[in-house]
Amino acid sequence: MFEYEVLATQGRARAGIFTTPYGDLETPVFAPVGTQATVKTLTPAQLDELGATLVLANTYHLYLRPGDELVAEMGGLHRFMQWPRLLLTDSGGFQVFSLAQTRKIDDDGVTFKSHVDGSTHRFTPEKSIAIQENLGADIIMAFDECSDPNEAAYSQIAMERTHRWAERSLKAKTRHDQALFGIIQGGVDPDLRTASAEFVSSLPFPGLAIGGLSVGETKEETYAMLELVNSILPESKPRYLMGVGTPEDLIEGVRRGVDIFDCVLPTRLARHNAAFSSEGRLNLMNAAYARDEKPINQDCDCYTCRTFTRAYIRHLIVAKEMLAGTLLSIHNLYTLVNLVKNIRQAIIENRDWQAEKWLLDNRE
Repeated sequence: MFEYEVLATQGRARAGIFTTPYGDLETPVFAPVGTQATVKTLTPAQLDELGATLVLANTYHLYLRPGDELVAEMGGLHRFMQWPRLLLTDSGGFQVFSLAQTRKIDDDGVTFKSHVDGSTHRFTPEKSIAIQENLGADIIMAFDECSDPNEAAYSQIAMERTHRWAERSLKAKTRHDQALFGIIQGGVDPDLRTASAEFVSSLPFPGLAIGGLSVGETKEETYAMLELVNSILPESKPRYLMGVGTPEDLIEGVRRGVDIFDCVLPTRLARHNAAFSSEGRLNLMNAAYARDEKPINQDCDCYTCRTFTRAYIRHLIVAKEMLAGTLLSIHNLYTLVNLVKNIRQAIIENRDWQAEKWLLDNRE
């Protein structure tokens, strides 16, 4: 039912297709983040137009509101949010550890207080899977514990707990139309990462996720862990790097064998008036753009760049018009979605990655 086919490679970089009952996912791919069953400021039609083929929704947030049972009653996430393409939900593990007001972790699960209203809840692997089955995404995640990379001693405890929870997540799963991915942890310790990659990949998951990176460690540490983990993981399963999404990270991740990415960065930058461009990251609030008739990026074919000037977008920002966030989100997401699409095509055609050049020349 779930199959990953590698179509072409360049070194460790891969172009492939992940087959699911809902449709095929071409990789490498970047998934916009729709935390509350919506990608901020954009309609599903706008996401579709800019080329998105996979959207991530958040288990923790949707459990708290409107509730996973309500979403199930409404026909599942696809119908609820009117998104016609593939959906992925995380397990809620990262949010429990990063957002919950207070939490108490034990080997069975975690008890936490909601950041929304302070109410008390409990997540276990079984509960996380049940919520995700109610939500009905095509790709779901095993419940895991993400630890601080600077807490080396605790990383092993969290990793071992994640392994036990991975086995319980597999046993709890009842729906056959959802691909359950196991999550690899271990901080930035090579021995722990090796152990986690070997253990999780030995379990019957159709896909594998790399968690606990880009949470405070250096870029060098991130890339070193990717190189190590992807040298161990089987070629026959897609690899998902969780929560990582600068242009540089996408390029370096694909080079090291990553197939799936997601990140809130493009829409978050848009809400802070920033845009990716061949001149580096632009702050469109800057007065220098008040009379600038150029698009954000001359070589970009997104709706925003085909239609509007920097001057107009700056005007919207100064006037506090919501359209500014929409136009910047369209551009930023188009940039990342199509960056990996262009790289995919270059891998298939066995040519240099021309799509990456301006991004690499303008790193911050």
